[in-house]
Amino acid sequence: MILNKKLGHYYDSKVGKQIKWYDPIHYNMDLVPTTPVDLVHLKNLLIESVKSRLMVDVPFGVLLSGGLDSSLIASITNRLYDEYLTKHANHILVTRKLHSFCIGLEGSPDLKASREVADFIGTVHHEMTFTVKEGIDAISDVIYHIETFNPTTIRASTPMYLMARKIKALGIKMVLTGEGADEIFGGYLYFHKAPNAKEFHMENIRKLQDLYKYDLLRANKSCAAWGIEARVPMLDRNFVEYAMSFDPSAKMCTPEHRNIEKWVLRTAFDDKENPYLPQSVLWRQKEQFSDGVGYNWLDGLRVIIIFI
Repeated sequence: MILNKKLGHYYDSKVGKQIKWYDPIHYNMDLVPTTPVDLVHLKNLLIESVKSRLMVDVPFGVLLSGGLDSSLIASITNRLYDEYLTKHANHILVTRKLHSFCIGLEGSPDLKASREVADFIGTVHHEMTFTVKEGIDAISDVIYHIETFNPTTIRASTPMYLMARKIKALGIKMVLTGEGADEIFGGYLYFHKAPNAKEFHMENIRKLQDLYKYDLLRANKSCAAWGIEARVPMLDRNFVEYAMSFDPSAKMCTPEHRNIEKWVLRTAFDDKENPYLPQSVLWRQKEQFSDGVGYNWLDGLRVIIIFI
């Protein structure tokens, strides 16, 4: 079975029909890969993906929630930043150090974790705080810009929308972010319950095909509302194709994988001699963005909804 058969098509008005230009084999649910994973290759593909997205001549930064995905992208970007500076040495708009951004309620888990990562990798870090009232006041504008009434997406989009407004005020035009990894590697906590590799892989495919409705929509439209471009290295075609081509059992949350999601990605970047991230962050368990920004955000929304 192949879901979404019109994926990878464009419409040709001259002939009046959809023309296929891309036919990803990894969307075929009848084919479950059995090839062993090459961790070095996986690591190099992600680094190359980040590098290819540094073709930019405007001020840019990285979104850094302190979770695994955004932290990895921030760390890789920072390692490549010296090379970027060399190529753009005379550009007046280029900042001397990479800037990173995080938002949360006062005392939120994300603010603490992102500061730890920023200190470790050496970025110019910007911690932005918001109140539950500021978030609630922005919801109508958020819905207008992200064009969905999905409650989870709205809840997660609101802090990102508020953060993008402040990033815009600093003159940043583009940000790199970590969206996509949870769908590709089974990063959501319910993936722990996958009964076997086939079911795990099928859910990977389903989540990947629905990305444009949820997390990718959130990142794209929350930033675009303020004229900021969000680039997503995790969704590079070469990276996605390889990540979906090896045995999905390598992604599963099993005792041999420390019972943690995205074990294969964490292990690929677990460099003891030249670490990309602190161990506490590299092996930090998944936390939803809208929870990581502060648990009172969800509680505040519940109160408003009850009394509407």
